[in-house]
Amino acid sequence: PDPLEIQRQKEARKRALARKRLKEQLQPRTPEPVEGREHVHVQTELYLEEISDRVIEVDTECQTDAFLDRPPTPLFIPAKTGKDVATQIEEGELFDFDVEVKPILEVLIGKTVEQALLEVMEEEELAQLWARQRAYTELRNAELAEVQRLEEQDRRYREEKERRRRQHMQMLQKQKETTEKIAARAFAQRYLADLIPSVFNNLHESGFFYDPIERDIETEFLPWLMTEVEETLERKVLGRIMLDSLICTVVENRLDAFSRKPLSDQTEA
Repeated sequence: PDPLEIQRQKEARKRALARKRLKEQLQPRTPEPVEGREHVHVQTELYLEEISDRVIEVDTECQTDAFLDRPPTPLFIPAKTGKDVATQIEEGELFDFDVEVKPILEVLIGKTVEQALLEVMEEEELAQLWARQRAYTELRNAELAEVQRLEEQDRRYREEKERRRRQHMQMLQKQKETTEKIAARAFAQRYLADLIPSVFNNLHESGFFYDPIERDIETEFLPWLMTEVEETLERKVLGRIMLDSLICTVVENRLDAFSRKPLSDQTEA
């Protein structure tokens, strides 16, 4: 079958299905039933037909006549039309085969030989072209190899030159750093030649350099001594305060006792 015809049939079926769906969608439908009711299918035909779940089936039989053998189809022979006529041609009247065929044969042989020569020449030319192509390919490969060798040699030269340049720059940088370090060291030595004694003198005057024994006495012994002296003085002051308190108490008691005695006793006393 033609694929285009099959495709057209498929498209026609698709269009028919689409029209059918559109028609079903556009067809007015029965409104939804109200609450508490439902739609059921009923027959609206003029004649009622009993509907059952199982269709009644009946088996019947029939007998047909046997097939007869078909006779062979006769050959088609068209009807004859017109009248038969004849012409007598003697030998040699029309053409001589050898005489008439000779030029044709010479032309055929000549064309064949010429075609063969052309094919041989073409094969020789193709062989020469292939030989030249092989020679050109070999020469081109050799030139490409030489170009690659020269490019590789130039790359090595460039890398060596760059490496030497970096080494020279590093050497110059190291020389510059060494010169700067030497100059800085000499400048520092000259600058610190007079600075160190003055610094030591200032530090000594400021008290950074001290006698260990004197520093120990000042930081350890003298604070301890002052603490002990303060404690001793505090004990003495406390003793004096207690003694004064006792004396005051005794004097007050004597005064009270003396004030309570009779006057005659006081006179005798």
